[in-house]
Amino acid sequence: MELQLKLIGALLLLLAGLHAGFPRYFNWAGELKPLSLINRQMMYVHTLFIALVVLLMGLLCLGYASDLLHTRLGHGVALGLSVFWLVRLVVQFFGYSAELWRGKRFETTIHVVFSLLWLYLTGFFFLIYWQ
Repeated sequence: MELQLKLIGALLLLLAGLHAGFPRYFNWAGELKPLSLINRQMMYVHTLFIALVVLLMGLLCLGYASDLLHTRLGHGVALGLSVFWLVRLVVQFFGYSAELWRGKRFETTIHVVFSLLWLYLTGFFFLIYWQ
């Protein structure tokens, strides 16, 4: 299980890094132009903090895998991480319109891959808590 936690840590670091490309990929300079300054800046700031949280989760999994697996505090943290990813999984289906991905090959693939990733993270962290 420690090896899986380290793999998860690496995946989370990669996911955090992907956030750096969001503004360019989603053309935020153009798309967010009509918004007020506060709303534009909130998009950038919230994305930064989401990336930071995911980065810290990844570092936690890489640097403290044994503690997550073998201590009471680690199990409590794992429960919190499980709830975090469960909420993210629910948002995947109810926070985004299916219109964004349905009938589009690339977008559907991304939707399915990330849904499976959120499910895996939810289940794995819950398994750590449960043991």
